[in-house]
Amino acid sequence: MGFKKGFIKLCFVLLIPLGLLLSYISTLYPETVESVYSKGLYKFIATPLNIISGLVPFSLAELLLISFVVFIIVKFVKLIIKLFKSPKQIKHTLIHSLLNIVVCVSVLYFSFIVVWGLNYQRLPFSQIAGLKVEPASVSELAEVCEKLLDQAKELRKHVDENDEGVMVLHDGKQGALKRAYKGYEKASAVYPEFNGIYSRPKGVIFSEVMSYLGIEGMYSTYTGEANVNTSILDAPFPFTTCHEMAHQRGFAREDEANYLAYIACKYHPDKDFQYSGMLYALIYAGNALYDNDPDRYSELRKKYSDAIERDLAAIRTYWKKYETPVQDFSSSVNDTYLKVNRQEDGVKSYGRMVDLLIAEYRALEG
Repeated sequence: MGFKKGFIKLCFVLLIPLGLLLSYISTLYPETVESVYSKGLYKFIATPLNIISGLVPFSLAELLLISFVVFIIVKFVKLIIKLFKSPKQIKHTLIHSLLNIVVCVSVLYFSFIVVWGLNYQRLPFSQIAGLKVEPASVSELAEVCEKLLDQAKELRKHVDENDEGVMVLHDGKQGALKRAYKGYEKASAVYPEFNGIYSRPKGVIFSEVMSYLGIEGMYSTYTGEANVNTSILDAPFPFTTCHEMAHQRGFAREDEANYLAYIACKYHPDKDFQYSGMLYALIYAGNALYDNDPDRYSELRKKYSDAIERDLAAIRTYWKKYETPVQDFSSSVNDTYLKVNRQEDGVKSYGRMVDLLIAEYRALEG
């Protein structure tokens, strides 16, 4: 390896500590991140990405991922062949290959931080929306659950269902993907942070694989695409789609993306989207109530309509098919990813959506 080439690779390797430093500094200045990055630089980066990815009807991220996997396999096979052909050069070959891997990881990591990752350090959505998040009593949580249940029961009356009595989207999942933008479009009148040019969400061809990994959707940082698992049931589909669209709009925290998905569904003009958002808000709030007061949750559960119970039973049955060690491993990886990006509660951070639901309830009641 020549000196110049080696120096260039060393510079690329230094992108890892540079990215870590940039990420750490951003935690100290969330207001600056919000005004300069999330509302400024990120919009400038996301717009061309979304324009390009919006030119094709399929997921560019999925194509790139498959190509990357093939590339890795080919390079690995070539490495093995080279090691057998030149056993005396094993040490040099391995060091050279390891350096190339580190360079690749460095570029990907730094790109992730600059292109999207700094959004983890933006201001909390509660502060952006002027919602006062404070500790709540169990009684107040129960009241929120009751309100969500009443709305979910009413909305459930206005959606289609199949022969088994389970909720279905009136125009299928592809139709739902095309309609999804309407929720954020309506909500942007209240939350201007939702404005921008974004490609429509896309279904993933290998959705079954995502189900085995326990993944309902995934945002692609490098293409700006909201990718959705099209094999999941219809009831969670609008909520999941809007969740990934929240990431697309620069809201990185999982708990906030859940709340924004609920907001987008709530503002959506179509009842199936509204029901999906309300159902999942009820699920999250209900889980919190169960954790804190199982007896009250039991009383609440008795008030669920038969239609809602059918939907929930169908969702449980669906995911039971995919309970494998692979899904457990995928969950562990996701948990680690969240912690690395300073969501210290890991997967449990999804439950914090309830704080925003309670804050919204207080604002509306007040």
